[in-house]
Amino acid sequence: MLGAPELSVLPCAALPAGALDALLTPLGLRIHPVAQDAAIPGSYWGDSEAGLIGNGLYLRGDTPVHSALHEACHWLLADAERRATLHTNAGGTDTEENAVCYLQCLLADKLIGYSQARCFADMDAWGYSFILGSAAAWFAGDSDDAQQFLRARGWL
Repeated sequence: MLGAPELSVLPCAALPAGALDALLTPLGLRIHPVAQDAAIPGSYWGDSEAGLIGNGLYLRGDTPVHSALHEACHWLLADAERRATLHTNAGGTDTEENAVCYLQCLLADKLIGYSQARCFADMDAWGYSFILGSAAAWFAGDSDDAQQFLRARGWL
């Protein structure tokens, strides 16, 4: 991820109340709301970007939805040992990062008030960089490594 959030990305405050909780809590993540004027604990990118500490996902109303999903997917794909020590930088390999991006796009369609198409658009607006030029093109035509990673872990 190389960019800064654009005004055009959908913020978490635009989702229906409880939508992220409904999707992520059953998977083991806890949502921790952060006051609008406070720094987000565990945020790797700073500003309004989501934070991750252990199984806690820290969000403000202006946190981009794609950022919340991205950090959630880092936690979902980490093994138990890494999950226990996650704080700010989720780490992982390049292939795992691709799998995180792919899984966030899959989960986007399961999140009430969001969609895969909106996730692709938000990723492009934020500044994700893909060889094929867009998140949608990458997802459809250049994500074999991500799919293999997810298949090996039972997500596909």
